[in-house]
Amino acid sequence: MSLFITSLNSGSNGNCYYVGNNNEAILVDAGISCRETEKRMQRLSLSMEKVKAIFISHEHSDHIKGVSVLSSKYKLPVYITRETLKQSRLFLTQDLIRSFDPHQEIEIGELSVKAFPKLHDAADPYSFIVSGNGVKVGVLTDIGSACEHVIDNFKDCHAAFLEANYDEEMLEKGNYPYYLKERIASNKGHLSNKQALEIFMQYKPEFMSHLILSHLSKDNNCPQLVKELFLKHAAQTHIVVASRLNETEVFTITKNKINLVLKPSEQISLF
Repeated sequence: MSLFITSLNSGSNGNCYYVGNNNEAILVDAGISCRETEKRMQRLSLSMEKVKAIFISHEHSDHIKGVSVLSSKYKLPVYITRETLKQSRLFLTQDLIRSFDPHQEIEIGELSVKAFPKLHDAADPYSFIVSGNGVKVGVLTDIGSACEHVIDNFKDCHAAFLEANYDEEMLEKGNYPYYLKERIASNKGHLSNKQALEIFMQYKPEFMSHLILSHLSKDNNCPQLVKELFLKHAAQTHIVVASRLNETEVFTITKNKINLVLKPSEQISLF
């Protein structure tokens, strides 16, 4: 009994995360174009026909750019809070708009999706836990600091997309203007590598098989640096760095500690 996950893109240029079982799937955010989403899904042998809904974390453009076209083309309901919808200025078909409340369990076939508040400089930002087949996957990005909601939910995850946005020294010495550095490092900005590592080391459950480090800054982080940092403390957890340019592999998440990466030839029979 498993869930299948991949990052279709992760970064300030666009974010889109896939979580599904054998029959249905959901997308958390749709910050790349419909065409690019389709291309990446096809390369992974994932079917858009199995995607049943899109869940929106907040209104920033790198999380919503592809929503309107994807929703319209595939008749996908979009789960989005009223305030996020208002601030996003998205053009969505009225009968495809679904609102949600904090901590509400939303059933999508045999998947269950729970949203919980997070600290970020957006109107009404949320992170998500997707559950199914006895497995829980967290999508925990765009977080300024780890509030109790993040910590409590991270403790239950068999796998998680966790933000590791910036290296503190690279941000400090970089060319960003002062106000932007302050915004990124604030408690409503983004998680640093150090902050993400503290969450991982202090609250990782023993059964967490995969950690996908997400939303890395192009200018203020280095994929190899952050991966090496986490590998020192990974133990049996498989560490992956999500790309801002390409999709990751599809990972199989089970209740057991099995680090399985599906190759495209193996994915065809499953998806």
